[in-house]
Amino acid sequence: MSRNKLLLVLFGSSLLAGCAADYLNNYDTMTLASGDSQRANQLLQTVDPYNPVSNNTKIEGDGARSVAVAQKYKLPPAPPPPPSITVNVGNAGAVTTQ
Repeated sequence: MSRNKLLLVLFGSSLLAGCAADYLNNYDTMTLASGDSQRANQLLQTVDPYNPVSNNTKIEGDGARSVAVAQKYKLPPAPPPPPSITVNVGNAGAVTTQ
């Protein structure tokens, strides 16, 4: 009979220990987002959080200018002009006396 009581006590204590483990998961600590409740409430009650300019669907632009820019990126750049070469022939630095 004492063995049955011991098993009953062990079973009951294991059930209580299982409930205690869930209770220990609740911590009394601060999170990184603590203190932002006013800002969070303001954002929740904002009627339209988007920029009003974002509703403008008429985009200003010039089609010909856009095509020119696209062509500039498609075509390879023009080769640079050849360097000018100066060749000195003769006694340009010599001093002649008479």
